[in-house]
Amino acid sequence: MKKTNNITNNSYVRSKVGVIGMGYVGLPLALLFLNKGYQVTGIDINQSKINQLQDGKSYIPDVKDKELHEALQSDNIIFTSNYDVISQLDIIVICVPTPLTNNQIPDLSYIKNASEEIYPRLQINQLVILESSTYPGTTRDILLPILEKSKLQIGTDFYLGYSPERIDPGNNTLKVEEIPKVVGGITEDCLQMISDFYQNVFNEIIPTSSVEIAELCKLLENSYRFINVSFINELAMLCDQLNINLWEAIDAASSKPYGFQPFYPGPGIGGHCIPIDPLYLSWIGQQHGFQNQFLSLAENKNKDISQYVINQINTIVNEEKPTSEANILICGISYKKDSNDVRTSPPLEIMKALLNNYKSLEYFDPFVPSVQINQKTYYSTELTPQLLKKMDIVVLLVDHSTIPVQEILDHAKKVYDTKNVTDGLTGNAKVFLLGNGNISK
Repeated sequence: MKKTNNITNNSYVRSKVGVIGMGYVGLPLALLFLNKGYQVTGIDINQSKINQLQDGKSYIPDVKDKELHEALQSDNIIFTSNYDVISQLDIIVICVPTPLTNNQIPDLSYIKNASEEIYPRLQINQLVILESSTYPGTTRDILLPILEKSKLQIGTDFYLGYSPERIDPGNNTLKVEEIPKVVGGITEDCLQMISDFYQNVFNEIIPTSSVEIAELCKLLENSYRFINVSFINELAMLCDQLNINLWEAIDAASSKPYGFQPFYPGPGIGGHCIPIDPLYLSWIGQQHGFQNQFLSLAENKNKDISQYVINQINTIVNEEKPTSEANILICGISYKKDSNDVRTSPPLEIMKALLNNYKSLEYFDPFVPSVQINQKTYYSTELTPQLLKKMDIVVLLVDHSTIPVQEILDHAKKVYDTKNVTDGLTGNAKVFLLGNGNISK
């Protein structure tokens, strides 16, 4: 099928939509469906999350409490941990986690468990859409056989498709519905059904000829970023050796109107997508006897940069005193800007590695008020001139828009900046920049 914004067959416009998984993808999607006029049921096995949502309290920065309160007042959205509601729905959207096991193998247990809950309750004409990031073949080879245990016929009695989620937590420049929606179906009728539904929600629909292509689309997007960010991090390490400012070089290269897209260095790639999805692609390749060398190298470089940042911090501190006598402040422990998500967060891992090596370690993150490390709870500190002056080094690991960079520069002694947030600013602090070569070798 060709790209289209105008799919005319609107035979599957239904009113009752259920979203399984009330996380960073599922909750915003549920609220979007509500705003588009659907009756919505949010389903999650975590009763604590359900209780918060029922009370109008959000645990996701992109969803404000006010938005939840207004949604609940409409009487067109409910939140529950009871899967029995599935039998009353027209459309079921699955947005559950797809992590890796300790052996770096795709963990599809959440998808399987959700499917096992769906099939006994599956009804004639229901549409099931998987949005969780996964390897090509999951929808057809894993999800479909479970749903077929209902004895219903795919493409006739029920419909199944895949659509990769493209929600970018912390990104306020684009509304969810403004991001083109890629869709794929097990059969042509399945594709038509999912297209008919999503054209009422999103501004643009991108149909694909198979669910496998739609699944690969998501892994391609994130592998592209994974490889390029890992490369730019490696280049930052080189520029430190060459005493060249990589950030300025990136800005200069960005002036080229074709053939270049800027990527920027940092303490490592985190979150539930970019450092994980490419390993799903590596795994499915290995099952077919293929080794994806680019992804393997990118994974290694992503690990290298975090240790490199740790070594740079210690080098800066050791210029004046041993780390065991020094005080350190970490700014930002989530995996990305303006997010409270600490899953596979390199800044958090850097904090863990530094904890026992310093006289004292404090952290400041306006999005993460507390975090547990080895059964101990640490709390985000209040930034004051007195605290900043006490610190031997302040480390900027995340470029949260609410971090008072100027105040830090005015009162801190030394600042190690891994995100170039101090660019163009001056103060009393001595600034060391990742990828700038201004750290003693």
